[in-house]
Amino acid sequence: MEPILVYGFPLGSSMGLVAALEWLGQPYRLCRVDMLGEMREPSYARINARHETPALITEEGRALTETMAIAAWLEARDSEGRISFEPRSAEADRMHQLMGFVNTGFTGAFVPLWAALEMAQPDPALQETLRRFGAELVIDRHDKLEAMIGETPFLVGERPSLADGVLIGVARWLEFHGVADLERWPKLAELRRRIEADPAVIFATAIENGEQPVGSGAFKGHVPLAEVIERFGA
Repeated sequence: MEPILVYGFPLGSSMGLVAALEWLGQPYRLCRVDMLGEMREPSYARINARHETPALITEEGRALTETMAIAAWLEARDSEGRISFEPRSAEADRMHQLMGFVNTGFTGAFVPLWAALEMAQPDPALQETLRRFGAELVIDRHDKLEAMIGETPFLVGERPSLADGVLIGVARWLEFHGVADLERWPKLAELRRRIEADPAVIFATAIENGEQPVGSGAFKGHVPLAEVIERFGA
């Protein structure tokens, strides 16, 4: 069977992994999950006990969670070097370094902002503190990423890689939370425009929005969440 990526909407970080699957070009399916509803249901814990996306159902029917684990799974199957680089090369090391930074400090900086937004019992004073603290963290992490970006068209070299996929699903949270103008970071702004214009990212964004775009041909359709839980849930 084809692997199934369980991706979240709205604005899930998993959007970038959908793009990576398009770049990889191998057959895959998707499972669409409402992160504000379905993902919080008790039954979803059978796929991911932490009630998070993304998750991947492998060809053997195993559920694999955590972005970096899924990225490593994709990299191991990239025999043609479409989304990764020669093992132990400088490019591979740089890709892993950037992915690690984006998936930890960069993504984590948004946590206070999401906490303020999703607070079940509103607390205006606490929410304002969280927003202020979160904005400072996000700006600091953007400053650091700006310094890490080199002179190549994409994060590592002349073509998009897993590093660009991991970044693009999260980077748009800057505008969503209204933290700062992206143009404050010119290298990152240019990089984002280039990634967002890529056909695979356009496809992944449209899929996330519930549209039915035409992709590379690797996408073989959606599988309902209930079926994924029934067939592959622990």
